[in-house]
Amino acid sequence: MAVESRRLLTVIALFVVAPIGAAVVISVLLLFGATPHLVFLPGFAVRARLASLGIHAPNAIGVLATLAVWWAIIVVAWLIVRRFTICR
Repeated sequence: MAVESRRLLTVIALFVVAPIGAAVVISVLLLFGATPHLVFLPGFAVRARLASLGIHAPNAIGVLATLAVWWAIIVVAWLIVRRFTICR
């Protein structure tokens, strides 16, 4: 029973809390004065790569790519913290 609830909480954390956290991180970075080009750098890179392939990508693709990168950073950090806390 405890293992099932732990898995459910992990799924909720990865697919609900982490994307919201990524959006909050982006908002806070912009609020405290980080340049938009630096915050959305992953999105600019994806759009530039698509443009080099001849595909015109809308700005939403860049925003989604940036959100995905920040989500991945949060998930990796969470997994590292979880791994070290379980080992103790």
